[in-house]
Amino acid sequence: MSRTIALLVLLIPGVIAAFGIKLMRDSLFADFYPVFFHIGIQFFIGLVLFLAGIAFIGGFIVHRDRKKETTAKKKN
Repeated sequence: MSRTIALLVLLIPGVIAAFGIKLMRDSLFADFYPVFFHIGIQFFIGLVLFLAGIAFIGGFIVHRDRKKETTAKKKN
């Protein structure tokens, strides 16, 4: 059950990051969504969504690895 919940927790930010990539790609190829006022705003929103999704997934993986103590120890 916990693996299913973990998969869902990672799936939602993954979809958000994929939608961010789609927004950036569409703005580069001049496929404009009327929700956004300018094509530059569309690209910026896509970049924010992409970075937020990747950051969440990365943070989740780092948190899991630290909890299982599989990360390398810090050297001073």
